[in-house]
Amino acid sequence: MKRPVLASLSIVLLVVVIGLGAFALLGWWSQAGGYGAPGLQPDGRLASCAPAPNCVCSEAGGDEEHAVVPLAAGAVDWTEVADAVRAVGGGGIIVEGDYLHATFTSRIFRFTDDLELRRDGEYLQVRSASRVGHSDLGANRKRVEALRRLLTASTRR
Repeated sequence: MKRPVLASLSIVLLVVVIGLGAFALLGWWSQAGGYGAPGLQPDGRLASCAPAPNCVCSEAGGDEEHAVVPLAAGAVDWTEVADAVRAVGGGGIIVEGDYLHATFTSRIFRFTDDLELRRDGEYLQVRSASRVGHSDLGANRKRVEALRRLLTASTRR
């Protein structure tokens, strides 16, 4: 009687270990290989989103699924923007001229998302996208809106 129970528990444990290992490997893979944000395109704009619903972009044109309103920046400088990005969980921030790139890593599975900002007069054009997977469960849109709230509060001071 004890052998079938032990065999069942061993199988369940093996499946759990394999599953966790696969997720850990996928999280590592999402950061490996040198893939990052696409950067500015030849026309100076941010890249459009792929068809998957794991990206938002203020320069999405008529793509309603991925569209988000640009961030009002006013007189906010890159230092304040970088501080706001850090406050919403961003790291690895790189600023080059009118362009800022930051990465966000999910807690459990270690997936990496890229946030890109492009200064456009009084606005910051924004693109936030997951590197892997199909759905982000709205994480990129929520990130942009959290950043918007921080920058709005910063410009009111």
